[in-house]
Amino acid sequence: MNAIKFIASCALLAGAGAVLAQNPPPQNVLQLSASGTVEVQQDLLSMTLSTTRDGTDAAAVQSQLKAALDTALTEARKTAQPGQLDVRTGNFSLVPRYTREGKINGWQGSTELVLEGRDFPRITQAAGRITTLNVGNVGFALSREQRTKVEVEAQTIAIDAFKQKAGELAKGFGFGGYTLREVSVNSNQGDPGRPRMMAAQAKSFSSDAAVPVEAGKTSVVVTVSGSVQLK
Repeated sequence: MNAIKFIASCALLAGAGAVLAQNPPPQNVLQLSASGTVEVQQDLLSMTLSTTRDGTDAAAVQSQLKAALDTALTEARKTAQPGQLDVRTGNFSLVPRYTREGKINGWQGSTELVLEGRDFPRITQAAGRITTLNVGNVGFALSREQRTKVEVEAQTIAIDAFKQKAGELAKGFGFGGYTLREVSVNSNQGDPGRPRMMAAQAKSFSSDAAVPVEAGKTSVVVTVSGSVQLK
């Protein structure tokens, strides 16, 4: 029985050796990566307006929040325009307030309205005309159209850098050139920067703007990584 097992093991090893002989491990394969970075102005503004109410009656607090939000929505929709000023509701909450003994002695609620788009003056002026909610948060980002455009630019830079790097390394190792084996492309946004508040006398916004703002810049980074066969 042991002899049979030994013979079978030898057969498996011989088979594995034959496979390795037919498919030898790759040689002269180089792993490398290169990145392309494009800095671009953020073109999407998001302003969150909110308010809070509290009282002893939950229904009354909810009614007050709804009234404040409805008034704000009516005002914001007057100048809404797809892509330039989009209007949507945000978080809405209503929670009980407790005494030290654990009994409910009141209710507190909050509601939000989000103004978002690429037309900064239109957004800030709409926010300035809303009196039932206050500006709670201001943020910047890249619109989908801008991100797509910039990613193409960064991708071109990354691919050119990858090809140049591969050619230089091939030459450095004494080879005449290379062929591409496999490659992956990944993109991400770098440091988005911090939102900056403009001076109150900023000329690019009218006096009825709730919060004069100015977007910063962000970096879009595309990385190309993979392997090449030196030849």
